Amino acid sequence: MVSIPPSQSFQTMLSAENSSAGSVVYTSLKGQILSLELPPGTLLSEKEMSTAYQVSRTPVRESFVRLAQEGLLVVLPQRGTRVSLIDPELVEEARFMREQLERAVIALACESFPEDLLAELESNLAQQKHSVFQQDGRMMFQLDEEFHRILFAGCRKLGTWNVIQQMNAHLNRSRMLWLSEDPDWASLYEQHREMVQAIRQQDGKRADALMKQHLSLIISNLSVLQQRHPDYFKPPGI
Repeated sequence: MVSIPPSQSFQTMLSAENSSAGSVVYTSLKGQILSLELPPGTLLSEKEMSTAYQVSRTPVRESFVRLAQEGLLVVLPQRGTRVSLIDPELVEEARFMREQLERAVIALACESFPEDLLAELESNLAQQKHSVFQQDGRMMFQLDEEFHRILFAGCRKLGTWNVIQQMNAHLNRSRMLWLSEDPDWASLYEQHREMVQAIRQQDGKRADALMKQHLSLIISNLSVLQQRHPDYFKPPGI
């Protein structure tokens, strides 16, 4: 069943964000796709979405177009629109790009990193520790993303981070699926903690090894996820 916020909740979001209906529908649907509330393969209807959100079809159609451009939706002629299947090749490509760029960024961070953003990393770690205790996979995912964003911000590379986000649709859903199943949350937190320690000690060699190991986790678990959820992943050769 498609999970859509009640109309009152939607109107609250619209007022609070001072945004257009299209941008709020887009944000809501994207969040549900990335969190797997709308699993890969889910069929979506413009008519049903416009009824659920109590908006015209235009903002829904605009949202569908944006999400399709990001690889999260696929338009099927005569059959409607569905949430895209996770493509293992695109998961690996996004991981490859992140590994190259994030290893470069953490090397820069070990040379120089603003103290105020180090404090933000420490605060983020404290929240991660709480999420591990609570076994809150969704919050851990958000904190993980924010941790890496802060690293890029501290190195004045937020533009690079934004480029990475354009490639992350398939990778992030794989990560979310992993975090919702048998995640080793404590190890994830510990790797982040050790990265901050390496930055403080300006230990570039240690930081590089940690980042490389950290970003290899999703690939090491990808085959297991494909076996458990074959309907979520794009079959080879298609």
